[in-house]
Amino acid sequence: MADLLPSEQFRAAGADETAGAIRHACEPLPAPEKAEAFGAMFDRFGDARVVLLGEATHGSSEFYRARAAITRQLVERHGFNIVAVEADWPDAARIDRHVRHRAAGIYDEATFTRFPTWMWRNEEVAAFAGWLRQHNADLAAERRVEFRGLDVYSMYASMTAVIDYLARVDPPAAESARRRYGCLTPWHVDPALYGRSVVLGYSDTCEDAVVEQLKTLLENRLDYTRKDGEDYFDAAQNARIVRTAERYYRIMYRGSTESWNLRDRHMFDTLQNLMDARGPKAKAVVWAHNSHIGNAAATAMGWQGEFNIGELCRTAYRDEAALIGFGTDRGTVAAADDWGGRMQVKRVLPSRPDSFERVFRQTGIARSLTVLRDAKHGEVRELLSKPRLERAIGVVYRPETEIYSHYFEAVLSEQFDAYVWFEETRAITPLPAPRPKGVPDTYPFGV
Repeated sequence: MADLLPSEQFRAAGADETAGAIRHACEPLPAPEKAEAFGAMFDRFGDARVVLLGEATHGSSEFYRARAAITRQLVERHGFNIVAVEADWPDAARIDRHVRHRAAGIYDEATFTRFPTWMWRNEEVAAFAGWLRQHNADLAAERRVEFRGLDVYSMYASMTAVIDYLARVDPPAAESARRRYGCLTPWHVDPALYGRSVVLGYSDTCEDAVVEQLKTLLENRLDYTRKDGEDYFDAAQNARIVRTAERYYRIMYRGSTESWNLRDRHMFDTLQNLMDARGPKAKAVVWAHNSHIGNAAATAMGWQGEFNIGELCRTAYRDEAALIGFGTDRGTVAAADDWGGRMQVKRVLPSRPDSFERVFRQTGIARSLTVLRDAKHGEVRELLSKPRLERAIGVVYRPETEIYSHYFEAVLSEQFDAYVWFEETRAITPLPAPRPKGVPDTYPFGV
């Protein structure tokens, strides 16, 4: 088969009708190392207000490098000024200070020490942060591009940040915050135990205390903002995280749907706060797993009552939101065997015959972009409107139970506005890190 022309290889592979339509409609992509050429393929999304860039795993280098190249293009050519990622706010804030040349900004060994450390503590993210810092260097402070975290798992770090901020601007208020947050401090090592204790009736809820703390901080907004608007914005967001996390750990025992929805609602609300703070010219790029940025209503998640940030963005921004999914057939991935486990470079099994990934593999094109919302690709949209399996690998990968652990049903043409395909991917390269702290519950895929 190696001696056949590409079209002959395609026919000999026994590819189905859908693969043939994709092969005709998709656009081959250069390697993401050719950042300028790769990024230019995504200029068509430059008029959007929010571009959401997914990933089929939390540990594939090509996905990170591709998102970096796309984001560079959107920042340099189309005025995007917020990069919001599926990461803890306090850790992302350290990078934000670094890339925006603000005091005390540093991306060091104390950043992203909670499991899974490799998800944002890797060479690919470090390279992007280095580029972003360089890009911002010659810009006025108000025009510099932000790097922000959207997630909800930083309860203890966020409590500490609120208290530290108040200790600087209002010491008596800091003492009040310590008393209120004291309700949660016994569970700072493993907040999930707090939720379990409340559900079983062993402990009282801390809800009133954390809501009161957020209310107090917001009531003093004008006074605190006059002292340092940037630091106040950070403190207020950390107080929101504490409020949401307290509820998250209480409801996670009721089932996955309610806790999933609370988490994605929080991520969307955080994005909205960032957009509002930036003003009418705000334009954001979001980096998160496909299961967060694709339209959940077109997947088994949505069919069982879950929504996500992609669905909420599509509702809020309509055609000004671009949902771009990523997929791969095989290769290697950085992942653990179980929650809190050691990171390993694991072999990704070739995709199942009944999956979308297998259809894209059958095109015979190593890297491609398929624009699904393009009117001229109606045939592809129709063929991809039939439900198939789709793979989702998070921070845990269990190839021995892959069908049960990592596949779900979806309608790709309704899930994404565009789809980026890499036939083979390799694992990210983690940076050295201290022993991980804490393990969040990210049921069902570690996403």
